[in-house]
Amino acid sequence: MATTHEIQPGRRIDLAQEVVGLARADRLARIVEQQAGRAPERIDGFTIGAPRITGDAPHDGEVHPDGDEVLFLICGAVTVTLELADGDRLVELGAGEAVVVPKGVWHKITMRDPGQLIHITPGPNGDARPLVRPA
Repeated sequence: MATTHEIQPGRRIDLAQEVVGLARADRLARIVEQQAGRAPERIDGFTIGAPRITGDAPHDGEVHPDGDEVLFLICGAVTVTLELADGDRLVELGAGEAVVVPKGVWHKITMRDPGQLIHITPGPNGDARPLVRPA
């Protein structure tokens, strides 16, 4: 389980650098520690972040079995690949556009132009495939 920290009232939060979790049990917001270059840490509830997109994801796709995920692109351009039962669906997002990733669907984000993305991600369960780097 992820490490979390209480948020002091009035504390400013940079969602490009930090992730906020809304716990299912008590519905309180907490900072959810993340590890750079790794798949996102999850909690039993929702995590919300707004990372800057400067390259492709540090994994080869992820899945959220606990519910739908919302991805909203603030600026830039990305392609979201949804691995559906009838084949992959490529969703090209530009600034101001969003997509809902259905519960249990493997997906991957590929950068087309640097930008910033807001994610609202369900947890605590989920998985990410390791990124295979050429030898």
